[in-house]
Parts: sequence; C-alpha cells; structure tokens
Amino acid sequence: MSRLELLRIALRYSFAFGRGYLSTFLSSLSTLGLVLAIGLLIAVLSVMNGFDKEMRERILALVPHITVYGQQPLQDWATLSANLQLHPEIVSAVPFVEFDALFLRGSAIETAIGMGLEPGAGQGLLAALPAPLQAQFAAGEDGLLLGSGLAERLGARVGDTLTLIVPKVGGGGPAATRFASVTLAGVLATGTELDESAAVVHLARAAELAGLDGGVSGLQLQTRDLFEVNRLGWELLGELPTGYYTTNWMLTHGNLYAAIQLSRDLVSILLFSIIAVAAFNVVSSLVLVVFDKQGDIAILRTLGASGGDITWIFILQGAMIGVVGVVLGALCGVLLSLGIPPLVAGLEQLLGLHFLSTDVYPVSFLPVDILLADIALVSAVAFAMCVLAALYPARRAARLAPALILHQERV
Repeated sequence: MSRLELLRIALRYSFAFGRGYLSTFLSSLSTLGLVLAIGLLIAVLSVMNGFDKEMRERILALVPHITVYGQQPLQDWATLSANLQLHPEIVSAVPFVEFDALFLRGSAIETAIGMGLEPGAGQGLLAALPAPLQAQFAAGEDGLLLGSGLAERLGARVGDTLTLIVPKVGGGGPAATRFASVTLAGVLATGTELDESAAVVHLARAAELAGLDGGVSGLQLQTRDLFEVNRLGWELLGELPTGYYTTNWMLTHGNLYAAIQLSRDLVSILLFSIIAVAAFNVVSSLVLVVFDKQGDIAILRTLGASGGDITWIFILQGAMIGVVGVVLGALCGVLLSLGIPPLVAGLEQLLGLHFLSTDVYPVSFLPVDILLADIALVSAVAFAMCVLAALYPARRAARLAPALILHQERV
C-alpha cells in the first residue's frame, strides 16, 4: 500500500467526520486528555518562569549583588569605590549606610532597616525607581522613602512628617539615641518584599544618625553576571587590604532562588507524569480501536496489505492524536497563561483578598513568562510519547490472523 493510502486510512480511523465511530470517540478522548495535560503543564511552567524572571530582573536588580564591609566604618570610601569599579566585572560601587530604625507617627510605631543612599549614584534601588520619585527624594535633605507596606501600617502619606529614632548600638543610655524629623518624599511600590521593610534616607543624614563621622557602612556592588558573585567576592577580597569582608545576594536570597528552581523542577516532573498518563490512555484507546477494527484489518490483509502496512496505520493514528493534542494543548496553555494574571487580579478584587502578599511571598502579584523553549520541549515530549504509545497496539494489529478473524465473523 502507498503511504498516501495508509495516511488516508489512519485519518479515517482518527477522525470519522461526524459518523460517530467508536474509534473516533476513543481518539477524541485520548486527544482531550493530552490537550488538558499539555495546557496545564505549559501554564504552570509559565508561572514558575515568571517567578524566576521576577527574581532575576526585579528583586535582584534592587538588592546589591555583592556588599563590601569593613571592620570599621569606611572613611576613604570614594577611593575604594573608584578602585573597585576598575574591575571589568563590576558595573557600579555605591556607598551606603545601614542602621536600625524606628518610625513614629502619632501613636503608630514601626521598626525598619534604615538605609542611607546618595541620590543618582550608580545602579541599585534608587536607580530602579521612576525618575519623578528620584527627583522628589533628591529635592530635600530630610527626604524619606518608605516601602508601601511600611507606609500603610504607619498610615503615612507623601508630605507627612515622621519621627525617626535611631538607637545607639551597644548601649550608651537614652542620651545616645538619636532623633530626627523626616518628610515622606515618596512611597516605594516595587511589588517585592522590600515594600515591607525598606526605609531610605540621604547618605549624609544616615551617616550622622548612625554616628559614623562621615564614613559609610560599606559599598554595594552591581556585577555583570549574577551567578559569579561567589567567585568574584573571593577575587575582590584578594585585592582588598586586610579588614574587609564581603557578602552577596546568594547568602541573603539564594535559598529563595533555589526554592523557586526546585519547585519548578518538581512541578515539571509531576506534570510530565500527567502527560505520560495521557499517553498511556492512547495505548488503551488504540488497543480498543484494534479490537473494533479487526474485521477491517483482516480485509486489508486479504487485499494485500502487509503487516508493516497495518503497523504504520496505527502508528500514524497515534501520531495524529499527538499532533492535534500538541497543537490544541499548546494553544490552550498559552491562552491560560495569559489569562491567569487578570483572573487572579479579578478574584482578588471580587473577594477583597490579596493572595500574594510581600510579607510572605517575594512578589505581590502572579507573574507569567511564556518561553518558546518550554512549549517546544513539552510538545516534543508529548508527541514522542504518543508515537511510542502507538507501537504496542500497532504491532498487535499486525499480528492478527486474517483467516481466523474472518472465520469468527462469518460464524
């Protein structure tokens, strides 16, 4: 038999075009299971990819990749910053002051991690903010930026005056505690965990409040490669004088990033097993099709069709189920991925709930990142499983004895 005739028979067994054959019904069930499995896998992978992307491009763009500290406050930090930026893998080296802070507004009081930064200096948190917010913060020396969650708990709005309390590290009595009045110049709404604890003031003001005598706590470095910070940190230590040490984002956020990657791998394995179950459904469906079509198979054999031709008919049927399931499943997966964020946002608005809060999750929204590579991988694996699943029914159909089948039907 010609390949075209084999394809025509397989097409007729798979899609009877409204004739209601049992083989068509079974093929439709197999295709539906495959569509659901592929669509669900692509949607879940897109969500996990979204978390991975937000972690790399949003969260890690706001936190320093490497932080250089000294055993004592850094006084000659400008020279050190210039030397570090000579390294080809360092993008920027920004001075900062870090201190424990209490913010008081009326009867509301909140703790925060105070951060002193120089407006317009390098990359990092301030550079990632909108230009109007940067300008508003730079306009006044007593300017303050608060995370949206922190500002909400204090009930503070832009323009409000807050009392900043900086306790003396290591004791020293109440007189050692410093007080300052600051004006809320803007609210940080980054959609990340920084919204719950970030409080940024001017570098000079922070150094004064922290009692560093014009020094800084350290330097925040942004690098060209996020995943080389361990090696680069040790390399920089070898070039720095004694008395310095470094930390990096892997120590502060590495567990979160690893958890996202592990979750993605585990979910992928789980959902690929669902595709395997759908492929097993193809096996059972084609076995029933072989049983239903054994009379036709016997007639084809008596008309000259070889066992190889019969094998190819059912392999082609499995391939057709795979093609239709892959195309429809990929389309459903993409549409579902695109529809998840507005669906979740609508449910939050309807129910008055917030499913993702930055005090628990790294971001406050459900991110989605659809990758063509994932769609291609899922589609290829699903199609290969369908073709492999068709081998057993195809070989079983090829081994049917036509004389025995025709004799049984005549009796």
